[in-house]
Amino acid sequence: MSRRQPAKPRLHSRNRPQAPEPVSAPEPTPAPEPEQQAPSDDEKESEWRPSRPPSPPQRNEDISEGSEATVRAVRPEPTSRYANLNYWKARRVTFYRNGDPFHPGVEFRFKPGRDLVSMDALLDRLSERLELPRGARFIFGMDGDRKYRLEELEDGASYVVSSYKTFKSKSVCFVTLAILDVKVWRPSRRRWLQLAEDSMLDSDEESFTVISLPVYTPDLPAASYGKKNGMWYGGTSTGTSGWARASVRKQSVAESDAPPPGGGKPSSGRVIRIINNMDHSIQCRVLLNLRTTQPFEEVLEDLGQVLKMSGAKRMYTITGQEVRSFSQLRNEFADVETFYLGSIVVPPALSPVVNAPLPIESPIRRSRSRATVASLPISEDSRGRRARSKSRPRVLPCRVLLNLRTTQPFEEVLEDLGQVLKMSGAKRMYTITGQEVRSFSQLRNEFADVETFYLGSIVVPPALSPVVNAPLPIESPIRRSRSRATVASLPISEDSRGRRARSKSRPRVLYAPEGEIIRNSDYTLLEVLKEEPMRVTIRGLRRTFYPPIHHAPIDNSPPDKKMQLDWVYGYRGADSRRNLWVLPTGELLYYVAAIAVMYDRDEDSQRHYTGHTEDIQCMELHPSRELVASGQRAGRGRRAQAHVRIWSADSLQTLHVCGMAEFEAGVSAVAFSQLNGGSYVLAVDAGRESILSVWQWQWGHLLGKVATLQEELTGAAFHPLDDNLLITHGKGHLAFWNRRKDGFFERTDIIKPPSRTNVTALQFEQDGDVVTADSDGFITVYSVDSDGAYFVRMEFEAHIKGISSLVMLSEGTLISGGEKDRKIAAWDSLQNYKRITETKLPETAGGVRSIYPQRPGRNDGNLYIGTTKNNILEGSLQRRFNQIIFGHHKLLMGMAVHPDDEMFATAGNDKNIALWKGHKPIFVTQVGYECVSLAWHPSGGALAAGSTEGHLVVLNADAGSHVATLRVCGSPLNCLQYNTAGDTLAIGSQNGSIYLFRVSRDGFSYKKLNKIRGAQPLVQLDWSMDGSYLQTVTADYDLSFWDIKALSPEKSPIAMKDVKWSTYNATVGFLVSGMWNNRFYPMTSLITTASRSSAHDLLISGDSDGYLRIFRYPCASPKAEYNEMKVYSGAVHNARFLFNDRCLISTGGTDAALMLWELVDE
Repeated sequence: MSRRQPAKPRLHSRNRPQAPEPVSAPEPTPAPEPEQQAPSDDEKESEWRPSRPPSPPQRNEDISEGSEATVRAVRPEPTSRYANLNYWKARRVTFYRNGDPFHPGVEFRFKPGRDLVSMDALLDRLSERLELPRGARFIFGMDGDRKYRLEELEDGASYVVSSYKTFKSKSVCFVTLAILDVKVWRPSRRRWLQLAEDSMLDSDEESFTVISLPVYTPDLPAASYGKKNGMWYGGTSTGTSGWARASVRKQSVAESDAPPPGGGKPSSGRVIRIINNMDHSIQCRVLLNLRTTQPFEEVLEDLGQVLKMSGAKRMYTITGQEVRSFSQLRNEFADVETFYLGSIVVPPALSPVVNAPLPIESPIRRSRSRATVASLPISEDSRGRRARSKSRPRVLPCRVLLNLRTTQPFEEVLEDLGQVLKMSGAKRMYTITGQEVRSFSQLRNEFADVETFYLGSIVVPPALSPVVNAPLPIESPIRRSRSRATVASLPISEDSRGRRARSKSRPRVLYAPEGEIIRNSDYTLLEVLKEEPMRVTIRGLRRTFYPPIHHAPIDNSPPDKKMQLDWVYGYRGADSRRNLWVLPTGELLYYVAAIAVMYDRDEDSQRHYTGHTEDIQCMELHPSRELVASGQRAGRGRRAQAHVRIWSADSLQTLHVCGMAEFEAGVSAVAFSQLNGGSYVLAVDAGRESILSVWQWQWGHLLGKVATLQEELTGAAFHPLDDNLLITHGKGHLAFWNRRKDGFFERTDIIKPPSRTNVTALQFEQDGDVVTADSDGFITVYSVDSDGAYFVRMEFEAHIKGISSLVMLSEGTLISGGEKDRKIAAWDSLQNYKRITETKLPETAGGVRSIYPQRPGRNDGNLYIGTTKNNILEGSLQRRFNQIIFGHHKLLMGMAVHPDDEMFATAGNDKNIALWKGHKPIFVTQVGYECVSLAWHPSGGALAAGSTEGHLVVLNADAGSHVATLRVCGSPLNCLQYNTAGDTLAIGSQNGSIYLFRVSRDGFSYKKLNKIRGAQPLVQLDWSMDGSYLQTVTADYDLSFWDIKALSPEKSPIAMKDVKWSTYNATVGFLVSGMWNNRFYPMTSLITTASRSSAHDLLISGDSDGYLRIFRYPCASPKAEYNEMKVYSGAVHNARFLFNDRCLISTGGTDAALMLWELVDE
C-alpha cells in the first residue's frame, strides 16, 4: 500500500525569478510595497542573510547591472514535518561558541528524525564538541533569537551555542584578512565577498594565493561569528591550520592587485606573519591593508586580538627592530615577512644567526600591574656602548629548537647558542641544579625531562641549594678582568644591623667567591624566567591556572611522610548484617569500609587488617576463632576485583585468596564448614545469578558451584552436622543444597519465590533443627522427618516487624534482636521457646543489627550489640546497655579541625555534631537539621555548621550546647569559613551566592552583612590572608574569585594569582594542579577534596574512587609523585591536617567512615 506523497512547497529564487530553483531551507520573503523602490544589485549583494546559504557564483553572472529581481510572496505550507519533505533532508549547520569571536565554528550534519530526534539530543552532541562551562544548553540565531526545535534550524545557516540564556553580541572588527583561494583568478571587485567565501577551502597554511581587499566593506551586524560576516582571517595556529572568521572595519581605500606574500613593495596591502611574543605557538598569516586611515596603534591592538593577547603595543622584526608606521612596512621592511607583537619593550636586536630563536619577552622587573610584565631597557652610554642596568644584571632567556641528530660538534653548538644570547665564548651548559651537560646524548636521555638550561663561559658553582628564593646561576660581571674567561665578583657585606648592604655603584653579584651561594630574597628565578600557566583537563574542559610570582620550588619527588592508619571511628551497621565477633584475646572484630578492625577495650587500642582494596561486604570467623574470611565488593581495575581473603587474626597475614576473577559484583555471604574444622569455605556472588561456590581454601580448589538465581540473597551457612549440606536464605528464599561427590548440587526449596517472606537470620539447635527469623517478626523452627523432608515444627511472633539477628547460646538460650522495635529478647529452646526476658534499647542507639556474647561458651547473658546507627553497646538483659563505640550513620560531609589543639569536629546528615579528641568523642549534640559543612572559629570557642535546608547552626565548642540558629537561604550551605581575624563568616551555598556575616569576638553573635550573587553551586571556599578576597570552587570545578570590599566577583584570574590564602582547601589552582592529569595514575576519577598542611609543605587529596594521596606542596606538575592509600569504595568527602601536621582526618564512603591517620617518616 503506497502512501500519497504530499505536495512540495513552492520554492523561489531571489536572483532568478523566471527560473526558480529549490533551496534546502525555503523562507518566504514579503514583496516590497508599491511606493518603495526595489533594491539594487549592489544592495542585494551586500545584504547578508545568515539563515540562507550563499548562492552559487553562476547565478549572479547571469544578471545584468540594471536588472531587477522580482520577489513573490509565497504562502507558507503546513508546519507538519510529514507535510514537508525538506524536513527529512540532511542539513549542514555551523555552530559557534557564545561570546567568542575567535571560535572557528563546528560544522554539524544531521538528518532530523534519524540522526537526531530532539533538540536535547542535539545539545548533548554539541556539549561533546564545544568547550562550554556548563555544556550546551541554549541555541541562538545570529540575530539573538533562541531556537527551541530542530525544525527551526535551517540548512546552511549558522547559530550560536551557549550555557546560559544570555546572548553575547560582540563586534570584533579587524583590518587583517587572509583569503584562501585555490583558483588563482581575478574576480570582479563588486562581488569580492561572495567569491571569496565560495572559494574557501581547507589547505596548507603555507601555500595559498592572496586576493586584495575590496574598495568598500559594508557595515556588518554586531555579532561576528563565522560566515555571518562573510570575511575570513587567518586563525591562530597552535599546531593545526584552523581558520576562523571575523568582521572587518569599514574602510575607504583604493583597489589594488593581489599583494605579494612578503617580498617586494606592495601598493595597498601585503601578507605578513605575526607571532605572539609571549606564546610563540600562537601565530597567524594576515593580509594587511597599508592604505588604511586607521592609526597604526589601533591596528596593533586589532592584530593583538587576532593573536589572543591584550594590550599589543609593539611590533618587531626577528632582529629586534621596532616597526612604528605603515611606511616602514612598505619601504624599510618590505622584504621582511615575519613580525612579533608584544605589549612591552623587548631587548635590542638579536643576532641574525641562521637558527635564531624566537624573541620571547624576558621579564626582569615586574610592573605594579599584575597583568603585564615589564623588563629593563638597555640604554647606551656616551660612547655608543650599551650600559648595563645598575640595579640588576641583564638576563635574556630564549626558547630554541635544538636538532639532537646534528653532526655538528657539541662545542660549536654551544658557541652558536652563545651568539644568540649575545655572549662570546660560551663553553658550558648547566641545568638549574648545576649539573653540566656535555653531549647530545645527555639531552636525549639523562636530562630528557629538563626544559631550562644555562649557558656560561666559565665553570659555575656546584648544584644550587633547593631554597625558595634560590638565585639564578647567571654570570654577572661586576668587574671584568683582562681575561674574558674569568669574572671577578664583589662579596656582599652586611651593615651594623646584620642586613645586607647593597652596592651603590655596581649590581649585586649572584655568587660569592669559592662557590658560596648568596640567598637573595628579592631576586629569584621566577622573577627572571616567565613561568608558563598550567593547563589541565577536567571533565573534558581545558582549564588554565596562572602561576604566582613567588612560590616555593616545585619538588616532584614523593613526600618524606606516609600515612599510617591510627584509628577507625564508628561501626558499619546501617547497611550490613552479621558483622560483630569476639576473638579469643577479647578483642572486638568488625569492619568499616575496606578495613577489618580489632578493638581492645582494655588497652584502648586497635589493630587493622588492610589487605582489601574495596569495601568489605561480609565476614565470618573460623571455628577455631583464630582465622577470618572476608569478602569484598568489586571495583575498578584488576586489583579491585571481588574476592574472598582468609587471614590470621593474630599476625594479620593473608593466608589465601579465593575467587579472584570468579565473582561478578561482590561477595554477599561467606561461611566456614563446622564438622571438618573449617576446611571448606562457601561464598555467594552478589551478581545477577547469585552463584554459590564451595572452596577447599588451603589448596585453592573449587569443589563446586551452582547458580541460585535469587535476586536478594542475604546469607548462607554450612549445616553443623553435614559439611555437604548448605543452606541459603534471602528475600522469598530458603533452600537446602546437597553437594554430591561429582560437584553437582541437589536443591530443596523450603520457601519459594512467590512468598514475600524475607528470611533475615539463621541459627541451629543442638540436634540440627533449623531456626530462622524473617522481616515480619516471626521465628520459625524446621525439623526433618523420617524420610528426610523438612517441615515447620513451630512458628511464633517474637518482635514487631523485622528481626535482624539470632544467637544460640551454649545452654540452649536463643537471643533475638529487633531492628524496628529495638528490643532484645531471650527464649528457652528447651521449653518450646518460652520467653525468658527482654529489654529495649534507647532511640538514640538505633535498632539491633548484630548480637554476639562477650564470653563465647558462657551463658552469663553479657552481650555486645551492634546497632543500625553505627554504634556498639555492651551490657546484658538484666542491666542497661552502655555505648562503647559511636559513629555517624548517614552521609558524613562536614569536618573542621581546631585552630591550636589536636581536636576535630564532624557534622553529618544524621543531624549529629560530634567533637573528637584522641579516640573518643567529647560530646555529641543532636541538632534539628542535616549538616553538610562545618567551620571552627579562630578563637576555638564556637562551631558553625551549615545545613541542607539553608540554616546556620552555632554551637559552644567547649560544652556542645546550642547557641543560635539562623536562616540564611533556602539552599544547602555547602561550605563556610571564618576569616583569619574571626570577625567575618563567609558561606557558600548551592544557589551560587556567598553570604557574609559579621561575627562577635567570641563567635556567638552573628549579623548579616551582605550577599554576593553567583550562578553555580559552590563546594569549597578559602579566605585570603588579609581578608579582602575569597576563592571558591564550583561543582563544575571552576575556580572563582570574589572581592569582599567591592562585593563583586573578580573576573581576572591573572590579577589574583599573587594573592596569599590563609587556607588552601580548593581542589583546583596552579599550586595544586599536579593532582590533575598526573602521569602516575589514570585520571578516571575526580578530585573531591584537598587541603594544604599548616607548614605549607604537604598536600592531601581524595578522589571519587576512594584514594587518599599525599603530595609535596606546591604540587604544580603532572610528574608529581605521591604516597597513597585506598580504604573507601565511594568518594572521599573530606580530608584535613590537624593543626600540628602530625595527623590527618578523612571521611568518605557510603558508611560514614571516619579515620585518623598518623604521618610517619617514609
